[in-house]
Amino acid sequence: MRPLAALLCAWLVTACGADPPASPRDEDRPSAGRSAGSTSTTAPDTPTSWGPTEGELQRAAEEVAQWGPERLAGQVIVGRYHGSNPEVAAALVRDLHLAGLSVTSENVVDTDQVTATTEAIQRAHAADGRDWPAVIGVDQEGGVVAHLRGIATDFPAFSAAGAAVADEGGAGERLVADAARTTGLELRGLGFTWVFAPVADVTIGEADPTIGTRSPSTDPDLAARAVAAAVSGYDEAGIVSTTKHFPGHGSVTADSHEVLPLLRAPLAELRVRDLPPFAAAVEARAPAMMMGHLDVTALAPGVPSSQAPAVYEFLRGDLGFEGVTITDSLGMGAALSQRYPAVRALQAGADLLLMPVDPSETHRLVVDAIRAGEVPRERIEEAAARVVALQLWQQRVAADVPVPEDAAARAQQAAAALAAAGS
Repeated sequence: MRPLAALLCAWLVTACGADPPASPRDEDRPSAGRSAGSTSTTAPDTPTSWGPTEGELQRAAEEVAQWGPERLAGQVIVGRYHGSNPEVAAALVRDLHLAGLSVTSENVVDTDQVTATTEAIQRAHAADGRDWPAVIGVDQEGGVVAHLRGIATDFPAFSAAGAAVADEGGAGERLVADAARTTGLELRGLGFTWVFAPVADVTIGEADPTIGTRSPSTDPDLAARAVAAAVSGYDEAGIVSTTKHFPGHGSVTADSHEVLPLLRAPLAELRVRDLPPFAAAVEARAPAMMMGHLDVTALAPGVPSSQAPAVYEFLRGDLGFEGVTITDSLGMGAALSQRYPAVRALQAGADLLLMPVDPSETHRLVVDAIRAGEVPRERIEEAAARVVALQLWQQRVAADVPVPEDAAARAQQAAAALAAAGS
């Protein structure tokens, strides 16, 4: 890997000042990176830039090519559910062929109930004929966003990561990576395969009502170094990390849970302030990227970025990201500012739809869109294959990295060390 500072410098020099890309029609839009289903002449064990091997990607493409619309639609949805009954969660995965579920604090009672839920989800996923793990994700950033509070280790807010890097340089980066690795192992011990972290947003401070201390720093370089370290740590733990919220939620002054925030900055300003942590995540082999719900006027004015083809094209074409793109929660006010946000997101380039308000209705709408050709077969297969390939990667790495018996104790030590360095 090239030094991070050199990478970002080269990227900024070559890209700064470029005109924003046009938003071509779907049929004219070039492939952003190599398509999940394309034929590769490289060896099957060659790793991709985001984790899975070429062989895993090819196997996934061949698998989903055999599926009908119902299975394809399910494989691109990570659902939400109400209550704490593991069988309710399992039934949703089984009946709708879902890729998996996001577990929130509403679904959590205690450690035994959490593990019973994740085990039930995996059984339902396997009973549906899928021999790769389900997507079982959780928002466990540290600080104020921790849906397993009292069950998993409480880590400091991610601002501590930026502070540790600022104070201790490379030693701070190692502390950040260790924190991500140990929390990843602890989450895997509870049955999770995904974590919706790290936050790559560069906060502007008090005017930022949503991100705040969830951000690693107000300094783009420090934020980039902290994010790259966290991605590497999660990778080592065999859990799928989700860098968020592209192209940057820290510099807007509205909350996308409620409204569609306006990101007015010109592209040159975004490149200098908001984008470096995401570029660093790509260089660190980030497996997944969460798309924020933002009105990015430099790329796609008036459209939530999670539903804007130009934003996905920019991520893949300009930053070179080839992994899984997942929307932020589709139950948020900003996402719901447009009709049919799930179908629009898939058409734009999303690979996974996170937490739609009604998973059953969303599944039906996606099935109908596939059958009507509104979501082309090639697009839905590309999305589903990326998700399957990433889960094959997670399965392989997790098998090579067992969860230690003292995972919780190691996580507590790493949390204390990060908090001390970032204080």
